[in-house]
Amino acid sequence: MDHETPLIICNVRLPHLQESLASVIWRVICQNGRVLQVSTELSKETSKFGTWQEIDAKGGLLLPSLCHPHVHLDKCFILEQCGSLITGDFNEAMGLTAKTKKGFALNKDDLYARGERLVRESMGCGVTAIRAHVEVDSIVGLTCLEAGLTLKETFREQCDIQIAVFLQERLFADPNDHTPGPNLEYILQALAMDGVGAIGSAPYVEATPTQAKMNMEAIYNLAIRHGLSLDFHLDYNLDPEAEPLIHHLVTLMRLSDHSQHRPHVTVGHATRLQLFTPTEWSKLAASIRDLPLTLVGLPQSDVYMQGRVTKDTPLGAPRGTLRVPDLARDHGLQLAMGINNIENPFTPQGSVDPLSSCSFGAAIFQTATVQDLRTLITSVTLTARQALGGYLPIPSSLVPASGDPADFVILHPTHPFTSSVTLQSAALNPSSYYERTTIRAGRVVALRRAHHWVLGDNTSYALTPNVVSKGDSHQHSL
Repeated sequence: MDHETPLIICNVRLPHLQESLASVIWRVICQNGRVLQVSTELSKETSKFGTWQEIDAKGGLLLPSLCHPHVHLDKCFILEQCGSLITGDFNEAMGLTAKTKKGFALNKDDLYARGERLVRESMGCGVTAIRAHVEVDSIVGLTCLEAGLTLKETFREQCDIQIAVFLQERLFADPNDHTPGPNLEYILQALAMDGVGAIGSAPYVEATPTQAKMNMEAIYNLAIRHGLSLDFHLDYNLDPEAEPLIHHLVTLMRLSDHSQHRPHVTVGHATRLQLFTPTEWSKLAASIRDLPLTLVGLPQSDVYMQGRVTKDTPLGAPRGTLRVPDLARDHGLQLAMGINNIENPFTPQGSVDPLSSCSFGAAIFQTATVQDLRTLITSVTLTARQALGGYLPIPSSLVPASGDPADFVILHPTHPFTSSVTLQSAALNPSSYYERTTIRAGRVVALRRAHHWVLGDNTSYALTPNVVSKGDSHQHSL
């Protein structure tokens, strides 16, 4: 099916805030990659299309498609290659990952296969957009970037993959250096290649706070020069003595010469900000409100890694990740959430499904209110897209409207005992909705289906929705 062939999604629920609208069965028509019409009526005008594709969602819930705003494409699924974890702390994770990275160039097939698995499994969950960090440095050279660019091309019709050239290692080789070391040359080579959409670094790995700031300034200037979005992994600690570098970033964004290009900046982790008082948060919110800056919390990774020095205190390690619903409610900040890593020393646990961050968030943020759950869902859909810095159009709200991008995930009821699918249940128990249909630009690009059987049942069952193409002369199952 091409983009001009209309897609009609019928018998579907929409995530309206008002219960009177959330309980209604809707019909969404898409064409040319956009939403054409949203209606509750069973229109008789489909014949005007000639040929169209139809999905009977059978009461499933339609959400904007999911997005990974921060995931490491090259370091996923490497845990078994790293050996047994002994301490599980940051230094061990850095060491094991660096050691494993040395083998990436020697086994390019494995590097590509792991990245392909991440993309395919993500699409099955409902993901159609990914900011994929790929490391470029003296250890891996351009190997990870080349694999990422190949994956971007391979899945260009199914998923929007934004490649972010990422420097995990130090930019300054020696603590006394004032000029970048050899890793800069690899970055420059990477930026000369077609297909790169963003550049980023981890300033916290530098030997001194001064070099961390110099790292930020150098990478920021490269983003301006090459017309790229920017992604800093910043303030990744819970140390009250550490200077929050977010303030230096705000100053940098205000004082830089943007005559060539003003980059959108995404900040991942930022766990140090958890130590801010309400007054400090109010000041920060005011300082960044008019800036093209998005914060991304990475709860699975942050909570696993941070706060270990307090594990033996009466309350144990803190919830060391940005409080997404609190910051939206108290300071008007909309944050994205991402998964960071999958099955590696920094994040050995967790799912590739962005919705799993919502259910985890309900626990660590201690909230299950309707509004806070909407904020969590927004953080893995709309705000997650925003974190990609204008790479893709962003829907106007969780509820589709005419002109919105036709990028969706349908969560289907997976057993006959489910009366309906709601936004609240999608956030709190997404695994109940294993069956999903993923739509990008008005085309079905992925299906995930389940079949249920329990010993003693007379029959097994599967509530697979109908997905058919219709026209004057043909009809067939997808």
